[in-house]
Amino acid sequence: MRTRQAVLVAAAQVIGERGYEAATIAEIIQRAQVTKGALYFHFPSKDALARAVIAEQTEMLVPPPSDSRVQDVIDFSHQVAQALRDDPVLQAGTRIAVETTFSREPLVPYQDWIEIVTRMFTEARERGELLSAVNPAKAAEFVVSSYMGVQLFSQATTNRADLHERVTSLWRHILPGLAPPGALSHLTPSGRWERHAA
Repeated sequence: MRTRQAVLVAAAQVIGERGYEAATIAEIIQRAQVTKGALYFHFPSKDALARAVIAEQTEMLVPPPSDSRVQDVIDFSHQVAQALRDDPVLQAGTRIAVETTFSREPLVPYQDWIEIVTRMFTEARERGELLSAVNPAKAAEFVVSSYMGVQLFSQATTNRADLHERVTSLWRHILPGLAPPGALSHLTPSGRWERHAA
């Protein structure tokens, strides 16, 4: 397992620095300080390695339930924003997604994120935190697609330095279409997590 993790981290670092297409297996092996056989034991191809990077980025960010599932989605989005600035695995996963979007078989993390947000929005609707006309799956798809656009724009303009502010603005604009006034007054678009305690 240590070898597998070392390869994943090395792959994330190399892909984050050079891009998915430019990253080579030889460079990943050198960075991970493993043999070619050890890498191929865990990952039979570069495609398999890329898919593992994407799976890893999704699993590590799933938030535990709190008293507000809509707030959990907001907090999740800010945790992802922080990881996009600091974590090589998430940076690599996003770069893989962007670079392969127009290929014959795109490698995208979006569906996993949509499923996570759909689950949280479904629970939120059961608690009365969503407007009755809101479809949790459609709302999740809209939030994730909007978020991906915001983070790409932030990457292009400020290297994600302003990503938290842009995500906060996104929530301020879309929350009135998701939550009833009673729930809306208890939501924090800027996120409710450790960054604000620092």
